Amino acid sequence: MAGRPTDPGFGFPPGANEDTPMFVISVAAQLSGLHAQTLRSYDRLGLVSPGRTPAGGRRYSLRDIALLREVQRLSQEEGVNLAGIKRIIDLENEVDALRAKVQELAEEVAAAHVAAEQAAAQVHASYRRDLVPIRQETALVVWKPDRKRRR
Repeated sequence: MAGRPTDPGFGFPPGANEDTPMFVISVAAQLSGLHAQTLRSYDRLGLVSPGRTPAGGRRYSLRDIALLREVQRLSQEEGVNLAGIKRIIDLENEVDALRAKVQELAEEVAAAHVAAEQAAAQVHASYRRDLVPIRQETALVVWKPDRKRRR
């Protein structure tokens, strides 16, 4: 997606990454430039799905914040309504999933190709060296007896 986060400028805690929910709603609102109530509304609409604490509080990741910024950009700069933005987000997520699947399948095909080449090499290595291949040719001969000679 166009607004995907890159390096946030600080290191992540051990075991955390850009998908780790870590920001409370007030901090996420500041980082995204939106009001906290807007974030709640976007959550209800399914535009952004922040993580939840055991008590039910929202926790936003860096990826969520980048998505919030993209929602704002599409809405304000491109004039896309929220239903259209949701559809764009869903389609981009689907494209990402399909790209990952294509990559996975390409790796499987490459591995199968290597395995087939190795199997063929093993078969060729197992050939007996004392046998010499000969060229076999077959020919079809049509014999028509001469009827005059039979008498």
